[in-house]
Amino acid sequence: MNQPVHSAKSSKPVAKVPAKVATTSRTNDPARTMADILRVATEEFADKGLSGARIDAIAEATHTSKRMIYYYYGSKEGLYLAVLEESYRKMRSIEAELRLENLEPEAALRALVEFTFDHHSGNEDYIRLVMNENIERGTYLAQSKTIQELNVPAIRAIQSLYERGVKKGVFRTGLDPVDIHASISALTFFNVSNQHTFGLIFKTGKNRALNAAVRRNSIADMVMRFVLK
Repeated sequence: MNQPVHSAKSSKPVAKVPAKVATTSRTNDPARTMADILRVATEEFADKGLSGARIDAIAEATHTSKRMIYYYYGSKEGLYLAVLEESYRKMRSIEAELRLENLEPEAALRALVEFTFDHHSGNEDYIRLVMNENIERGTYLAQSKTIQELNVPAIRAIQSLYERGVKKGVFRTGLDPVDIHASISALTFFNVSNQHTFGLIFKTGKNRALNAAVRRNSIADMVMRFVLK
């Protein structure tokens, strides 16, 4: 518990105010403050969408103010766009660490499918953000050059590993890398986006970990069989 301190000029106790000190410290560390705002805003937008999210709630949870949030991001829509960009950036950054170019084509493709499955399963907020942005008809994603540029290397990586597989004679010809990407995304995305309704209808929620492992392997097999000769 904080003890009162006494001024040299007065015998009256003066209470310490650690909250004010903390606020000052955060003000002097804008990178940390912005990171905290993005983290909390990601949860808020993922849970409630753009229209339902409240800047007041984000400000309260981060011990900042609406004024500070608008200073950094300009508007609610600006913060939402920043959240979208950061979510895509994180995924593509981790994806790049797979070093697919160092793997044989078959191993590279399976690694990509399994990574995508694991990322989606472990980042439900990302799935919700994508779902909400589709409700917005991609309005804000279309404004972001950053997101569009982030996705270029992802398609190039698939194209490169696919072309290597074709050259080695293990992948069939005539496939579109974007279509391969779409198939991987669709299968792994559904596993998270529809988990509650699908689980309730088909009673698959009891052994979720086991079902996820089986589903992960099934999706990888499906994509492999689609691409292999």
